[in-house]
Amino acid sequence: MKWFVSLVVALGLVAGCSKHAPPPVRPPQKVYTVRVARQGAALERQFVGRVSAYQSANVVARVSGVLLDRVYREGRTVRRGQLLFRIDPAYYKAQLDNDLAVLAEDRATLANAEVTAQRDHALLPIGSVSQQTVDNADAAARSAAAKVQADEALVEAARVNLGYADVRAPISGIAGQQQVTTGAIVGSGTSDTGAGSTLLTTIEQIDRVYVNFTISAADLVALRHAQERGDLALDGQGKAKVAIVLPDESPYPQVGKLDFSGVRVNAATGAVDMRAIVRNPAQMLLPGMYVRLRVDLGRQDGVFLVPQRALLRDPSGAYVLVVDAEGNVRRKTVVVGDSMGSNWVIRRGLADGDRVIVSGVMWVRPGQHVVASAWQPKARDASATKH
Repeated sequence: MKWFVSLVVALGLVAGCSKHAPPPVRPPQKVYTVRVARQGAALERQFVGRVSAYQSANVVARVSGVLLDRVYREGRTVRRGQLLFRIDPAYYKAQLDNDLAVLAEDRATLANAEVTAQRDHALLPIGSVSQQTVDNADAAARSAAAKVQADEALVEAARVNLGYADVRAPISGIAGQQQVTTGAIVGSGTSDTGAGSTLLTTIEQIDRVYVNFTISAADLVALRHAQERGDLALDGQGKAKVAIVLPDESPYPQVGKLDFSGVRVNAATGAVDMRAIVRNPAQMLLPGMYVRLRVDLGRQDGVFLVPQRALLRDPSGAYVLVVDAEGNVRRKTVVVGDSMGSNWVIRRGLADGDRVIVSGVMWVRPGQHVVASAWQPKARDASATKH
């Protein structure tokens, strides 16, 4: 019984001591900061563009007939005027021969009519023929001359059609795959645009190419202002330069230039059509390929660069946490511009010398006292674990 009483007394003493013992003091949270200062930064935009050929032409049959032969190598370079296909010319040669014969006949008729008219003019003064006869002879000569002109036009058309039996390249470039096999009957379109004509192949000139993309109206205004200020790197013709990144994220060795800007803003997207042109001697850029473009829009001065991980957002907007001179955390609402590498461009809201919290932002709140150290981008984040 005595041992039980002693145990109760001991437990009571322990409970009394624990009730009056002060809680342990929690050390200040450690954070890592960067000190910011106003500076200038390049204003650059990235866009996604699609490559298109500098020139592209559909090679179609301009006369109807049997396709006799293909005389080019698919996928190889062809020159303008080079023979590509042969269409059976027999019908068109016969048509030309017929038109030449009609022309010869009508020329003979014209010569006879002119001789008759000259003779009647000579006989008119002596009264051997009437004025009516002379007038009729002149009319016959004029009609014969008009018939000869019409025949010459038919002969020229027949020569053109016969020439179309040899299908030649309209432009220089890479000739594509043959679309119609040898021996097939091909046809020509009846409209002025050639609609309905048989497509034989396509030629695309890609020693230089276009890259089409869209740009926002605000970015277009910034680009033009930068051109006026002389902030842009221009080529010898005063065109803004464009850097291209290939689909495998490697940089394209040739620098392009802007050569076209649309004059209308798309009402649905607020974007303007733009186009860059770039040399493509190794044919690395192919029509239809998607690439990324980096366009220099000049410089922006008096801004701050803050690591992207330091920027926070909530329903009221973007903000950062800074450490003041007393070591307390403060919130600063900021106006964010573009991203630049691993940083955000802050246009307004910060002051020179502000210590922006980069690491440890998740464990602190405005008004809290902290211990700040300089942040090293390549160092391990020591505040990943809450103290």
